[in-house]
Amino acid sequence: MDILDWRKKIDELDRKLVELLNQRAAAAIEIGRLKRNTDLPIYEPEREREVIANAQRINAGPLVGRDLAQIYERIMDVMRSIQKHEIVPDSEPMPHGTEIDSKFED
Repeated sequence: MDILDWRKKIDELDRKLVELLNQRAAAAIEIGRLKRNTDLPIYEPEREREVIANAQRINAGPLVGRDLAQIYERIMDVMRSIQKHEIVPDSEPMPHGTEIDSKFED
């Protein structure tokens, strides 16, 4: 495969990732509603450690565990923000602090 073929493959994988991330966000919204109705905290560090450990356990590479953990930490940070918005819908979205955030606003 040449570079164009690999880029097409990445584009297709990105489409799948976006779909899966949106499914995960929908699940986070539902969890946020349940947390609101049961007065559970948004931030559950033990659960987040469990999620990362599960991802690292099933990881077959080439991502190393540390890199995978960083990706999941960021995903869970965004999902917590979504849950906070679900519990307090009128609040301002939290800044994400990455250099690309300002380029890709909704």
